[in-house]
Amino acid sequence: MKTLRQAAGLSQEELAARAEVEPTLISKLEAGQADPAWGDARRISAALGTSVDQLAALVEELEEEA
Repeated sequence: MKTLRQAAGLSQEELAARAEVEPTLISKLEAGQADPAWGDARRISAALGTSVDQLAALVEELEEEA
């Protein structure tokens, strides 16, 4: 998610505002300290201009690389 957010030129706060979630949620998600509820995942994906499926695929790719 951080990769997509940075590519979009958004701060955590800007993404949170667009997705209508708390900025602390974005921070926790990017740090791997939380998992989003489905509603949050849909709003975050939409704010990033992608789908939940594409976001999940990117997360899986990054986890395999780690």
